Amino acid sequence: MSPKQQRGEATAEQVLDSALGIYAASGEAGLTVGAITRASGVSAGSVYHHFGSLQGVHNALALRCLGRLLDELLAELRRTTDARSGVQAIVRTYLAFVQARPDEARLLHSATADHESMAEAGRIRDSQEARLTPFALWARGRREAGEITSLPAPVIEALVLGPVTAVARRWLSAGDVDMDEAARTLPDHIWRSISP
Repeated sequence: MSPKQQRGEATAEQVLDSALGIYAASGEAGLTVGAITRASGVSAGSVYHHFGSLQGVHNALALRCLGRLLDELLAELRRTTDARSGVQAIVRTYLAFVQARPDEARLLHSATADHESMAEAGRIRDSQEARLTPFALWARGRREAGEITSLPAPVIEALVLGPVTAVARRWLSAGDVDMDEAARTLPDHIWRSISP
């Protein structure tokens, strides 16, 4: 990578770091190009050059957060030896990520991120393909081995991640979920929904 490319990458990261700090402090309403330029010291022209728009900053930040979550999930999944321990790893790692990085988790579970993921699902999946493929291969291998029920991959994904996402959203919005209890009990309930 050339020095110019390195500087550009560093600038983009600086913008994203500042945007996350603004989002954490002021919510989505506070996330403006002006706030980003003040917090990051990067010019508005540079923000537009790297991201195209404020929505581009938001999208890039959400993709960065998603990438971090997927990396953590995949690292834990690779340490497992069977389908049940894989489900446990996914659930516990997801909940741990939410607790350790609540600002990133709030962004990932925001209405804007939901809208964007519905409108741009194909593009998002394509951009995260390298991270998502190992999950698909894991699920297919476990299904072919008879370790999980023979349902289509999207259904398996929904049965595993749907409850985890709901618990995460509840904790992030209302704070009335005991996350330690959820991490202890949720994996077994999810496992029962996909075990053969």
